[in-house]
Amino acid sequence: MERTHDFMGLYQAWERLAPGPRAELRRVERPDDLLEVPAFYRLFSGRGTTEWEKGAYQRLIFCLPCIKHSGENISLGRALAKGRGVGEKRLFQVVRSSEPNDMIQFRRILRMAEPTVNWDLAARQLWYWNDRSKRDLLEDYFLNHSN
Repeated sequence: MERTHDFMGLYQAWERLAPGPRAELRRVERPDDLLEVPAFYRLFSGRGTTEWEKGAYQRLIFCLPCIKHSGENISLGRALAKGRGVGEKRLFQVVRSSEPNDMIQFRRILRMAEPTVNWDLAARQLWYWNDRSKRDLLEDYFLNHSN
């Protein structure tokens, strides 16, 4: 049986963080750098039980400072397509890159675009981040991109 994860609870915990810990998370350059930041453990505590889940939460928390939540049904690909200055070449770089460079490049895009998305949808895509989810992101971007 698949365990469900409280992605909105994570987002709400992020919103409750004081400005100092939030800034610590914003300054991180790589997902592994999170392991040296106390704010990561405040958000992660009690959530992941396996190494795989820890990695998945690292991806979520790594991207969390760059994403705003909306109750609307807005996916990451759609938000990036409608956002400012996100070119297809940059997304192709993410798709072609492997871990951890794919996540580092993706976070740079998120920082620039400051997308407002449905966090639950975005978190699921980041949770299962792999070649297929990267292609889904790219396809979603192109389906929603207007020239």
